[in-house]
Amino acid sequence: MIKRTGSLVAGMLVALLLSACAGTSAPHPAVGNWVITIDTPIGAMNANLVINEDLSGEMRSQDLGSSPLHSVQLADERVAFAADIDAQGTAMTLAFSGTVEGDSMSGSFNTDFGAIPVTGRRAE
Repeated sequence: MIKRTGSLVAGMLVALLLSACAGTSAPHPAVGNWVITIDTPIGAMNANLVINEDLSGEMRSQDLGSSPLHSVQLADERVAFAADIDAQGTAMTLAFSGTVEGDSMSGSFNTDFGAIPVTGRRAE
């Protein structure tokens, strides 16, 4: 009887472990660290982009400074976010919309001056 109860308890523990693992999903493909290139009218600018699972993040650039991300949206391979920056004394919001495929990101920032192309690769 004790042996049978022990087997039953062990079986239940294995079932609980398997169900817990099955409920864990992989993070969205955009989650992680990225090196992006922003193709501005005055030349290409590089930036580091961090997108976290909790939909927070940050964009850092030598040219644009550092800005937290807001309005982060992740669905399928699509990614969208916004960052408020200071562009040579002019405050503006860069609203990104794009896709992630493997270790590559592409899309554009929608600005008051039109769309600005963005490409990126996952940082190592």
